[in-house]
Amino acid sequence: MTSPTLSDVAQAAGVSYATADRVINNRGNVAAKSIAKVREAVEALGYVRNVAAANLSRSRVYRLAFLIPKGSNAFFNRIRDHIERTADHLSVERVTAEIIEVSAFAVAGLQDSIINLVQQDFDGVAIVGLQGKQLEEPLAALRARGVAVIGLVSDLPQEFRSAYIGIDNIVAGRTAARMVGMAHAGGSGSIQTFVGSMDARDHVERLQGFCEVIANDFPQITVCDPIMTKDDAAVLLSQTRAILADKPGTTALYNVGAGNSGLVRAMGAAPSKRPFCVVHELVVHSRQALQDGLIDLVIDQRPDVEISRAFTVLRALIDKRNLPPLPDLMPTIYVQDNLPADPLTDTMKAQDS
Repeated sequence: MTSPTLSDVAQAAGVSYATADRVINNRGNVAAKSIAKVREAVEALGYVRNVAAANLSRSRVYRLAFLIPKGSNAFFNRIRDHIERTADHLSVERVTAEIIEVSAFAVAGLQDSIINLVQQDFDGVAIVGLQGKQLEEPLAALRARGVAVIGLVSDLPQEFRSAYIGIDNIVAGRTAARMVGMAHAGGSGSIQTFVGSMDARDHVERLQGFCEVIANDFPQITVCDPIMTKDDAAVLLSQTRAILADKPGTTALYNVGAGNSGLVRAMGAAPSKRPFCVVHELVVHSRQALQDGLIDLVIDQRPDVEISRAFTVLRALIDKRNLPPLPDLMPTIYVQDNLPADPLTDTMKAQDS
């Protein structure tokens, strides 16, 4: 049995082929009565729109933007690299992607960048999000223009985006806590945490998950108030040095964000019995630190998968298709013994600022 065609839909609805085409492809300028007839015919016939053919007929170009924190953060250098590689691969399918850099952890700066996007001609936008009421109005304006909006890595206010691409950061924090608790082998201890910013939802959720597990399952271990770092490697360097010198009772360190090159440098000069240490993201310096025994665990969120999903989801939203099935993206745990065999690419060799 052949699938119903657009001509079948037009005939069943009692409208011209051109009218049916305008309704199916959301081109506007059609009377409400005709729209209703076409939609009824689609439902009755079980017609499925051929997105590829429609896009080809009107030379559809997918204009995408990615709002990424600027700076030399090694993880976001990985993100930029994956965006560029994926866009280059998809260029034959008329996909373009522009990377727009915004100030890290600056809600007002992100607000201004989103406002600027409203005036530009993008079809879809992926944003490394922050939390703030002032983001809601520009996000709503962007979506009112028909722009598909998703949160990437760190989520946006949920009512003002269509999807979130990233790991469950509460799970990531809980995983870190489980490993730290097990490392104490039933003994007591004191954990120092580091947080880039409490405006970043991923940082807040990781810390939340971490503290929940320690409090519930390892009550003999104390979690100290977090030190705010803005993901600045120099801050991590000085603060870690101070902890190692002034707080010899510290048994573990957990950084929920970036800036780990500073932490690693401090750990290189640590006493022989250093604190157990967990960080996020497998980049050049964290990989080397694992190999050198300066840290114990890296939790990675697989940015290559996140970027591939972001492109897929944005294109589906732009085409007004149902989102494909996307299994939960679980963080990967790396220790000294299970590092990927292939070396990291040269584009990932930039160090944290």
